[in-house]
Amino acid sequence: MSTAVIADAHIGGPGGPPAPLIRQLEELGDGPCRRLILLGDLFHVWVGDRRYETPEIRAVVEVLGALKEKGIRLDYVEGNRDFFIGRGPYAELFDQVGSEVVFAAGDKRYLAVHGDGLNDADYMYRFWHWLSKSPLSRFMMHNLPGPLARTAVHQTEHQLAKTNFKHKRHIPEAVILDYAQRRLGTDYDVLILGHFHEPRTWQVSGGEVQLLDAWYRSQRIEWYAES
Repeated sequence: MSTAVIADAHIGGPGGPPAPLIRQLEELGDGPCRRLILLGDLFHVWVGDRRYETPEIRAVVEVLGALKEKGIRLDYVEGNRDFFIGRGPYAELFDQVGSEVVFAAGDKRYLAVHGDGLNDADYMYRFWHWLSKSPLSRFMMHNLPGPLARTAVHQTEHQLAKTNFKHKRHIPEAVILDYAQRRLGTDYDVLILGHFHEPRTWQVSGGEVQLLDAWYRSQRIEWYAES
């Protein structure tokens, strides 16, 4: 049995239409997959409110629901383009929604994190990240008139992308390795990250760091099999 991980599909944005991803998801239901972890930014913007639901979101959500009915565990790690997924109508799709997910495969213990919030010194990004996911923002997204609310969401997303641009344009290796040193060793052997959209691997004293390629670039699903 295996765990599948998909990072940064960005459907509706650079990931394009959902048909290729949907085909892959449907195939999971007929294979050895027992658990699917979505490592954030499944859509270019995803808000936990049906008013923001696009045809792309609706189509992918339907397939995810079918996978869950087949007994596959679904976990979602919220990315920087995900807003209140764990506190809205989509929460029932998943067994867990949070900032990180833990799983085991073979003799290794994995910690999966989206990766946008690793840099404690990026104060501007941390502020916008906090503001965009604050109770005030949630209230506005749920109560503003539809067109105004959608404008506010896209403006917030643009601001987050702008403040985090340097962090993503040049992969902050020192920041990543420092975070890995703090999290790996005692409880986890491998740190899995998305967000940076390029595959990389580092060995650290506590274990290993894996940066996953963005699905929208490679259309690749990562597999972690039980031995």
